[in-house]
Amino acid sequence: MADSFAEIREEVVACRRCPRLVAYRERVAREKKREFGAETYWGRGVPGFGDPGARLVAVGLAPAAHGSNRTGRVFTGDKSAAFLVRAFHAAGFANQPSSLHRGDGLTYHDLYLTAAVRCAPPGNRPNPEERENCAPYLDRELRLLTNARAVLGLGGFAWDSIRDASSRVYGVPRPAVAFAHGACAPLGSGRPMLWASYHPSPQNTNTGKLTPAMLTDLLRRIRSSYSAVSADSRES
Repeated sequence: MADSFAEIREEVVACRRCPRLVAYRERVAREKKREFGAETYWGRGVPGFGDPGARLVAVGLAPAAHGSNRTGRVFTGDKSAAFLVRAFHAAGFANQPSSLHRGDGLTYHDLYLTAAVRCAPPGNRPNPEERENCAPYLDRELRLLTNARAVLGLGGFAWDSIRDASSRVYGVPRPAVAFAHGACAPLGSGRPMLWASYHPSPQNTNTGKLTPAMLTDLLRRIRSSYSAVSADSRES
């Protein structure tokens, strides 16, 4: 039976495979943060979002407790999202420079955004079993994203997750490339290139470890890499 993004979305939203994550996401949704006290939190698994024909797939760690766990859309409503989406807009992947809530009009072009783990974890630290429970969702998305030419891991956790997924989805050995901002790992002809970036968390952006120029330049470099390959293919 054919898989679909709609089916994955339904399964992610209904998923209760990780008791610790379910308990945490629902407790946060009940107790809320004072500044969001009047809002109804999502409090469920958060599916991927974006262009199903995308050539770039970006993968984060997991929903933020008062970001995506509140809004129900990946990288939406917190400081990491604000930084990331400004970079996507500057690089031409987003129609607007903000990601505030599900009905804000944001769309992505040539980009699909998802996460390695779909529920907010305590301390932003999923355990190995929780990552393994979520891995099939990422695998299925990558198999459906047949136009993908690049997969970008936002942070070391996501980088390791996509390296693991590459062996299952693309049938290649797990790349041995170490995580570093701008690191890349070719998977061979007809397969996406894997790329790495520092995570756009305040821990990195407030300290200058990751700047808007660094992330925007990397996104442009990634697009140039697969656009050049596409042009060569047309000429040949």
